[in-house]
Amino acid sequence: MFRLLSLLYPNRNDIHVYSAPGRTEIGGNHTDHQHGCVIAGAVDLDVIGVAAFHDENIIRIKSEGYDEFAVSLDDLDVHIGEKGSSEIVRGIAARFKDLGVEISGFDMYTTSNVLGGSGISSSSAAFETLIATAIDSYYNNNQIGAVEIAKIGQYAENFYFGKKSRLMDQMVCSVGGFVFLDFQNIQNPSIQKIDFDLSKAGYALIITDTKGDHSDLTDDYVAVRTEMDEVAEYFGKKVLREVDENQFWNNLPDIKKKISDRAVLRAIHFFGDNYRAKAETEALKNNRFEDFLTLVNESGDSSMNYLQNLYSCRKPTEQGIPLAIMAGKRILKGNGAVRVHGGGFAGTVQAFVPNDFVNAYRSEMDRIFGQNSCYIMTIRPFGGIEIK
Repeated sequence: MFRLLSLLYPNRNDIHVYSAPGRTEIGGNHTDHQHGCVIAGAVDLDVIGVAAFHDENIIRIKSEGYDEFAVSLDDLDVHIGEKGSSEIVRGIAARFKDLGVEISGFDMYTTSNVLGGSGISSSSAAFETLIATAIDSYYNNNQIGAVEIAKIGQYAENFYFGKKSRLMDQMVCSVGGFVFLDFQNIQNPSIQKIDFDLSKAGYALIITDTKGDHSDLTDDYVAVRTEMDEVAEYFGKKVLREVDENQFWNNLPDIKKKISDRAVLRAIHFFGDNYRAKAETEALKNNRFEDFLTLVNESGDSSMNYLQNLYSCRKPTEQGIPLAIMAGKRILKGNGAVRVHGGGFAGTVQAFVPNDFVNAYRSEMDRIFGQNSCYIMTIRPFGGIEIK
């Protein structure tokens, strides 16, 4: 990477290296958009950037496999119609400027093994964390901190990139480790970093890519949120977190009649998974890993039966996720945990696999879904950092 940086940007001397992790959702499946609770973890797949700092008042970035782009620090306004990484960088720089941080520019070459579109990260969150970490580290002596870096990334994505992302991805990429997030106060979510070493428990985290078609799934994702919102609106609330669960159960027949059976089931999933995310956190904090695994499996069953995000109802014959879960449970023989990963409908399956089962699990998944379908990873204990 240093050689490529020197070829792209010769005669640079002030060179630094930064890294930001991808993330995996662990508990709280589709709860964050209802201001619920989530447990997630940073993983050892990351985006790395080698940066050469200068005083030319411009940021140039070349990412492996993509064209170079440049952002002038004299022009940090939103560019209507520009929807790319340049707008992310422009938004991050603008936010730092608003916070009183002076930036004079840098050139950066990046490479990434974060799996885009896999639920490992919205890879944009890892990229945002990388850029904000570099700026905060070099120009601000790491004064902003991990939580504010996450908010800066979200700001850039929401107001410059034009995507109304929530804060979960950025927060986990920035904070690192196992992280519990409570979005009841959406402007200032509660954050707990959980000190737990998965490897010491004798388990590996494995993500399997079922090679599902991610195209045309927008309607499926939107329907989840819309139906949960409709149940909240029945009670005069904006999100399900504001709804009293006892009142929900008391009014279930009328909700079923006025909205739909599926909306009822998805609300039931929210209430259950919101509790389970808290319980999973307590299990890890108290080193009760078997209880944690039980909760992961219960959450996966709820996603399958109530949330119903294992496949698209518009593509009922494409069921890679249920197939992978079945195969995983067959291999694990009651050990560990396996469930849908991330937003669902197509894509990836997450498993916590005892070390003695890792080779058999990987071999079977690769046999079914193709070579290199399995990614064995660990929970990375730190978020965005400078590598020294």
